[in-house]
Amino acid sequence: MATAVAANKLELLQIADAVAREKLIEREIVIEAMEEAIQKAARAKYGAGYDIRAVIDHKTGDLAMSRAMEVVEEVENPDVEILLEDARTKNPEALVGDFISDPLPPMEFGRVAAQTAKQVIVQKVREAEREQQYEEYKDRIGEIINGTVKRVEYGNVVVDLGRGEAVVRRDQQIPREMFRQGDRIRAFILDVRSEVRGPQIFLSRSAPQFMTALFTQEVPEIYDGLIEIKAVARDPGSRAKIGVISHDPSIDPVGACVGMRGSRVQAVVGELQGEKIDIIPWSEDAATFIVNALQPAEVAKVVLDEEAVRIEVVVPDEQLSLAIGRRGQNVRLASQLTGWDIDIMTEAEESERRQKEFEAQTALFISALDVDEMIANLLVSEGFSSLEEVAYVEIDELTSIDGFDEDTASELQARAVDNLEAKNARHLDRARELGMQEDLIDFGGLTAPMLEALADEKIFSLNDFAELADWEIAGGFVHINGERVKDDGILEPFDVSAEEARDLVMAARVELGIVDAADVYEEVEEVEEAEEGDDDAEASDETEEQTT
Repeated sequence: MATAVAANKLELLQIADAVAREKLIEREIVIEAMEEAIQKAARAKYGAGYDIRAVIDHKTGDLAMSRAMEVVEEVENPDVEILLEDARTKNPEALVGDFISDPLPPMEFGRVAAQTAKQVIVQKVREAEREQQYEEYKDRIGEIINGTVKRVEYGNVVVDLGRGEAVVRRDQQIPREMFRQGDRIRAFILDVRSEVRGPQIFLSRSAPQFMTALFTQEVPEIYDGLIEIKAVARDPGSRAKIGVISHDPSIDPVGACVGMRGSRVQAVVGELQGEKIDIIPWSEDAATFIVNALQPAEVAKVVLDEEAVRIEVVVPDEQLSLAIGRRGQNVRLASQLTGWDIDIMTEAEESERRQKEFEAQTALFISALDVDEMIANLLVSEGFSSLEEVAYVEIDELTSIDGFDEDTASELQARAVDNLEAKNARHLDRARELGMQEDLIDFGGLTAPMLEALADEKIFSLNDFAELADWEIAGGFVHINGERVKDDGILEPFDVSAEEARDLVMAARVELGIVDAADVYEEVEEVEEAEEGDDDAEASDETEEQTT
């Protein structure tokens, strides 16, 4: 490469062409590297402070060298600046900010200068290679790629891709999978990053997307979009579940993914070191999808809590171990696949829990309403579970219970109201003892138990309440290290929803004059219009699908 600097003009172009072909980069990039190398070598001879420029004609190979000086009104650095009046002796039309160039004579480069030039060219070519490699692979994230194991370092597998290197980190490998130098490897391009030391290509064999890509290769219906993989959950090397849906009523999504005599799914299983795969029909109905996801276990009953994204699943006693799976694998994968927290219990456990709830509610009514066990049992059997329900329900619902006349119903309601008022008085007294202010007590929408709960959290005034966020009141979920973690709200035990919490906070801010009521009204209208627009769009999409 050192001869490139001292070469004649034809040799310069020939060397540029040869390097460009060898490194598979643009010829212009090599020529630019040569120009930069010549400039650096020339500055080493004439002076490092000079702005020396070298230009190689891309067609003829002619080399032109010059010293550039910027035209200024006051010179601070005479090496790279020239006064306006001096510049106009060379170019009468010169203006401040222009550059005046003085040609430099051809020069011979010594050994040191040539070596410096070589290093510059090699560095520029290497940077160009790295940039080209990054550009080539950055748009291939999500593809499956084949390579050869180059070496294994501290558990990480370095893969030769031919045009570059990639790495499969230890946590992205299938457990107990061993690789040696020279082994062929197939993996999923997880990420491509441009770093100082060059592009870093990260591969994965344990990512759920790898399984999705393998099925896309093996099942033509998935590739064509007739079948869609909606969700994947993996315990790499052991077991996996995928949820699939068909957009063509004539195609069975599960059967298509399994293939004739299991040929398609076995091809994927073989690539994943024998990982067992459950293929599950996806459903928009959460309960149906979760029941399917818990296969092969049979489910007797489900109870959904949509706000907490939690489901309670009841299975026959003999199905419990099958539903949970070895070390909880089956229920864990089903939870990952559906996005719901799943609680599993047997029919016997559910019956025992319901009996305990029945007894607790019966004891509550006996104590609070001062009635005998028979009347308390009747109330619980008819679905009454709280004093509030007894106190404020329509009296007809009480008189419809066998043995309850209007006098009995009225007396029960009166006792329930008295008990609730006494309890509320105790809650308010304690809230005031803790420091609760009257402006928050008089604020509508908060019950006495809620006020006590707020006081326990040192929320004493209406201003304190107005500064709360809706999730601080109603609770919610946060993701920590990839795991969904429950964040309890102050009024969550009182079943206050996020929407109700938001309305309460906004009402407090309006009452304090922090926000204008008209602005809140407009904001609510905009949200409702946006939601209606989304509903209309969904309805339109459904109509188009049905038409198609």
